[in-house]
Amino acid sequence: MKHFVLDEYDIIVIGAGHAGCEAGLASARMGKKTLMLSINLEAVAMLACNPSIGGTGKGHLVREIDALGGEMGINIDKAFIQSRMLNTAKGPAVHSLRTQADKVKYHLEMKKTLESQENLELKQGEVVDLIIDKNKVKGVILKTGAVYRADAVILATGTFLRSKIFIGECTFESGPNGLSPSIELANNLKRYGFDLRRFKTGTPARALGTTLNYNKMIKQPGDENIVPFSFMNDEIQIDQVPCWLTYTNEETHKVIRENFSRSALFGGQIEGIGARYCPSIEDKVKRFADKDRHQIFIEPEGLSTDEVYIQGMSTSMPEDVQIEFYRTIPGLENLKIVRPAYAIEYDCINPLELKVTLEHKKIENLYCAGQFNGSSGYEEAAAQGLIAGMNAVLKLNGKEPF
Repeated sequence: MKHFVLDEYDIIVIGAGHAGCEAGLASARMGKKTLMLSINLEAVAMLACNPSIGGTGKGHLVREIDALGGEMGINIDKAFIQSRMLNTAKGPAVHSLRTQADKVKYHLEMKKTLESQENLELKQGEVVDLIIDKNKVKGVILKTGAVYRADAVILATGTFLRSKIFIGECTFESGPNGLSPSIELANNLKRYGFDLRRFKTGTPARALGTTLNYNKMIKQPGDENIVPFSFMNDEIQIDQVPCWLTYTNEETHKVIRENFSRSALFGGQIEGIGARYCPSIEDKVKRFADKDRHQIFIEPEGLSTDEVYIQGMSTSMPEDVQIEFYRTIPGLENLKIVRPAYAIEYDCINPLELKVTLEHKKIENLYCAGQFNGSSGYEEAAAQGLIAGMNAVLKLNGKEPF
């Protein structure tokens, strides 16, 4: 295919998830001509898993991102539908702000911010290769043959590299939420000698809220006094939406145990390693066999949809088993699933290949951020994106890294 140069930039960010957004904004706000490329603009700041920002440990990261000029705290203050301060029975050092997000609004507000940011261009395009000359990155090549040159590149590809979905015995190549995976870029990174690892994560089913019986659950309202995430906001007042608490039981666990062999996790199809703090329900039932129940939170996905997120029930079980065990849970007896749960496996880099600045040790001016670095979580990704963006600018300016 013929390649053609379309433009030149100071910094190019590959990916527009939580890491990519913070990296692109930091670069542009520090005065660099910046291009952000996303495989699909619907993936901008996508909350692909839980509809929330913050929580234990994570809320602290959002505050630090905000203090350093990042956008996550500002954006969630525009898009939250419930706010709660966790761990208030303990000392203030472990108080953790957590908000439920309207997924669509969060995406749209961040996209609007990117589109209006001076020095920043946001475009849809699949990067399939890097331009590397004498161990120094010089730009990117798109699937269409378009070439964009740059002095620095930030890899923030999330869970898209050679991503594969697992739903029981069913396996297919796909990114999260049915978006396209990035196969060619992953293969080229491997060709360049990147030490890529295989990681996995998962997400629970989404159900129609109108098919649930909330009388059998415990209401979880938001805090009366709302604490904003961003230091830019003194006070926010909204009509909050409740979440709901219910529990698995022995019948739930029986269905899961009887179908261990049909789980992609236990059936051997999944090669990747998962985050320790985010186990699937079949993993919890197996590892914590002494527990007679596990808590489940029903979380609304937004104000413009009836979809709810079944927190605590991620799984790689087939759809028929999912329906069977979900319906054993009080309040979920008649649920209708609109999006089945799935596990997703993807390539990420061995983080030992990176400097503490998040620059690659062997390829100069190539920075890496987010889940591509082997971490998990929106907030962790955003924090890394901010640092990568700042350090890329500082490097180009001949200054010491942050």
